[in-house]
Formats: sequence, C-alpha cells, structure tokens
Amino acid sequence: MIRFVSHWLAALGLALAAGTVAAQAYPARPVRLVVPFPAGGATDVLARAITLHAAGKLGQQIVIDNKPGAGGTIGSDMVAKADPDGYTLLIATGSTHSVGPITNPRLPYKVEQDFVPVVDVARTSAVMVVPVSLPARNLAEFIALAKAQPGRLNFGSSGNGTNSHLAGELFKAQAGVFMTHIPYRGTGLVFNDMVSGQVHMLMDNYVTSQGHIRDGKLRAIGVTSLQRLPFAPDLPTLHEQGLKGFEVSNWFGIYAPRGTPADIVAKVNAAFNQALRDPELQKRLGALGATATGGTPQQMGAMVAADTARWKRLITERKLVVE
Repeated sequence: MIRFVSHWLAALGLALAAGTVAAQAYPARPVRLVVPFPAGGATDVLARAITLHAAGKLGQQIVIDNKPGAGGTIGSDMVAKADPDGYTLLIATGSTHSVGPITNPRLPYKVEQDFVPVVDVARTSAVMVVPVSLPARNLAEFIALAKAQPGRLNFGSSGNGTNSHLAGELFKAQAGVFMTHIPYRGTGLVFNDMVSGQVHMLMDNYVTSQGHIRDGKLRAIGVTSLQRLPFAPDLPTLHEQGLKGFEVSNWFGIYAPRGTPADIVAKVNAAFNQALRDPELQKRLGALGATATGGTPQQMGAMVAADTARWKRLITERKLVVE
C-alpha cells in the first residue's frame, strides 16, 4: 500500500511538473498578430516595425496577418473569437476600440467583454494638410478662407466614424467654421482628390502624410499635438497657432482575447515593453512619425476608457450621425 501511494505521489508530482513546464514554455510556436487593416497602412507599417524587435524579446516569431475590412471590424472580431491561448493577438487603434464602439452599436464585439488589454505600443499625431493650390499657408489664413465661404470648403476622411472624421469635426467646432465632410474608403483615395484640389483639408496620421508633404503634393498647416514633433521641429502645432488646446492623436495597442491567462499577458507585455525601450526602435518609430509608449495592461485600459469618453462627448455635443 505504501509503495502504491509513493508511486501515485511520484506520478502526480511528474504531472504537476509537466504542467508547470508547459505553462512556462509559452510561446512554444510562432504568435500571430492580426492587423485589421490593409498592408502598407499606418497600422501595418508600425506593427511590422515593432514586432521585429518584440519577437526577439518574446523568443518566438511574431507573424503579421492582415485581415482588413469594415473599418477594422473583421480582423478585430476574428481575434475576439480566437482561442485565448496567447497565440492570436490584435493590434488595435483608436478607430477600432475607442471610436468604433460609440459610432457603431452593431459591432460584433464589445471591447471590455471580449478583449483584455496587453500593452499600449505607439502614438501618432495627426497633421492638417491642404492642397498646394489652396491660398492658405497657415491656420489663420485657412480659417479666414473657410469663414469667408461657409460650406464651400470640404474636408475628407478615411470613413465615417474614423479618427480623421472626428478630428475634422473637432476642428470645425473649435475653429467655428462650417465645412462639408466627405468620407472615403481609406486615406489613399482622399490624397488623390486633394492633389487635384477637390478636397480642401484632411487630418491624417503623420505616418502616411509625410511622403506627400515631402514631395510637395500637399501643404502641411500644422500638427495636432500640443508640442512640436521631434522629427518635424519646423512644423508648428495648431495649438500654438491659436487653436488653444487642440489635440488629436491615434493610439496603437496590443489586445488578446478575453480569457487569456494573466501570466501569458504579462509575458507578452514584458516583451513589448523591452522592445519599446530599445533606442533603435524608438528612432525607427520617430522616422515613421510615431512615438513609442509602453506601460502596463491597466494603464492601457485606463487610456482607452478616457479616449472613448472624450470622443463620446464630441459625438453627443455635435449630434453626429455615423452610418
């Protein structure tokens, strides 16, 4: 009997040890990071830059999987329904997880119920751009032009309810101008019509606008951060040009499906934080017009909640209807 018990205890010990090893083994295979937007866009470009560094810290390859469609909804919903084992993650944005839930009550997922925040990875400021043919070289001249022709100027966006749409609405409210909103299916199409002079203003990520500005196709009026960007020090902020307190940024963060074990979340969080402290990655993100962030899952959750509340106030005050 004693021998039987000792064998049983030994077997139990081996089983527990094996379970512990299995838990510590994560990740034992490549991790998939779903990008819910097309390849080449701001989210995709930033995700690829960051994961190159984070993979080495995590000890496994991080494979980018672009699942675009419906303003980021398709890819986000795929991750919400994935196994919560740490092998399927999402890089979300303010459009998918702050603005989207407000403007689209029919989303197939709920941020707080279906996801767990892992880490805030980057922030980008928007830049206000206009066609070079427009006779406005600074913010004061643009506002004067818009006030002199109420309703004649328009602003483009990457779609109803996106950050670029709401940034334009916030600008209208603070500048006291009336402009017409023209939604597109992505900023690439907006750029085409801006170059031809059919669209008169766009608030877009600096990441995707800088090439058009550099090539002289669009004119940058100012950035939407409160301080000048270190990688564009000659470009003034809208705040310093008289639009006091105007600030718009877009965040990028990693989410896992709800139910993902806390130890796995902690391990992924640590890997990304290590990567984001790397001066080489910080320099790379700066060249893309982004700033490395980082922090705890709790800090990311609080940031997203505050961002959501801010946009909800704007949508309510402006009585915006987004379809």
